[in-house]
Amino acid sequence: MAPMGIRLSPLGVAVFCLLGVGVIYHLYAGVISSRLAAFRQRRTVDLRDLLAVSVEAAELGGREVKTVRDDNSLKEKSKGKTKEGANEPLTMGDLQSHRKMFNLLKNTFPEVTVYSEEHDNVVDKATWSREIPADILKNVKGGNDVPAESITVWIDPLDATQEYTENLVKYVTTMVCVAVDGKPVIGVIHQPFTGFTAWALVGQGSNMHARSSYSVNPPKVIVSRSHAGKVKGFVQDAFGNGTAVIGAGGAGYKVLSLLEMPSSETALIDQADVYMHITIIKKWDICAGAALLNALGGQMTTLKGEDIDYSGTPVNKGGLVASVGVDHKALLEKLPNWDPEKH
Repeated sequence: MAPMGIRLSPLGVAVFCLLGVGVIYHLYAGVISSRLAAFRQRRTVDLRDLLAVSVEAAELGGREVKTVRDDNSLKEKSKGKTKEGANEPLTMGDLQSHRKMFNLLKNTFPEVTVYSEEHDNVVDKATWSREIPADILKNVKGGNDVPAESITVWIDPLDATQEYTENLVKYVTTMVCVAVDGKPVIGVIHQPFTGFTAWALVGQGSNMHARSSYSVNPPKVIVSRSHAGKVKGFVQDAFGNGTAVIGAGGAGYKVLSLLEMPSSETALIDQADVYMHITIIKKWDICAGAALLNALGGQMTTLKGEDIDYSGTPVNKGGLVASVGVDHKALLEKLPNWDPEKH
C-alpha cells in the first residue's frame, strides 16, 4: 500500500501558521519581559536628589502639622496602646502630614520602597519642585547613584504625637530616613514650629555638628518621658545615682539634644550626652537620627551594641544607645543586663 500523505486545507495552513507565530511571539515576549524586568532592577537613584526630596517632604509635612495645631483641628483618636500601656494618639496632623510626605516621595521615586508610620488610601499629587537647597548643593556632590531596589525610606509624619496633643510643640518633628542595604545614609529631622531642618548624607556632608565637649562621668542621659521611671533606674544602675536623667518627647528631638544647634535654637533644646531607650521602638522613629549621628562620627546601636538593620520589619526589639563625641563602646560596657522584649 502506498504511504498516505497529509494534506492541509487552506484553513489548516492558516491555523498552523498562526500557532507558529503565537509560539514565536510568546518566546520573544518572555525574553522582552525578562529584559524589561532586568532594566527596571538596574534603575538607580542619585542620593543628592533623594536628600533634597527628603528635606522637601519633611518641610511639606511640617507645614501640615503646624496648620492643624494652629487651627486646633486635631480630631484626636486612639490607635491603641503600646506594650508599655501608653496611649498611641492619632491626629489630623499625623494623617495630613503622611499624605504629603508619602505621596511626594512615591510620586518622585515610584520604584523606591517607602514605609510610613501612618497609613491611608488618600492620594496626593504632590511633586518635587526639582530644587536642591543651596547648602546641599554646596556640601554634597551629585552623581552618587545607588540601585533603587537597595533603598528603603522610613518616614515619621509626626514624631511626638502625644506631646503634640498636649501642645508641647518643642518636641515635635517630622522625619525622613533613607537606608541603603539596611544602613542609614540620609537623615532629615524637621522642627515644624521653629522651621529648622537638620540633614545629613553619610560620607558627604551635613548642616549639623557634634558639640565641642560631652560629659561621661556621669553623662546626662535623655530618655522617653512616657516611661522615664524605668529608664531612670536602669541609667543610674549603669552610671551612678548622681546621673541626670532628662525625660523628653520624640526620638527626633532626643537626637537633636546630642548635637550642636544653631544659636537661635539652643534655648529650645535640652542638651544631653547620651540618648537611651530600653524598650521596643519603631525604625521610623530612629532611622533619621541614626543617619545624622553616623554622618558626624557618632553611633546608634542596640543596648547590646549591635547595628540596627533598617530594612524589613519596622520593629527594633533591642532598645538603643545613641552617642556622638564619646567612647560608645565604653558606655555599652557599663550597662546592666536587660531584655527590652520583657519590659
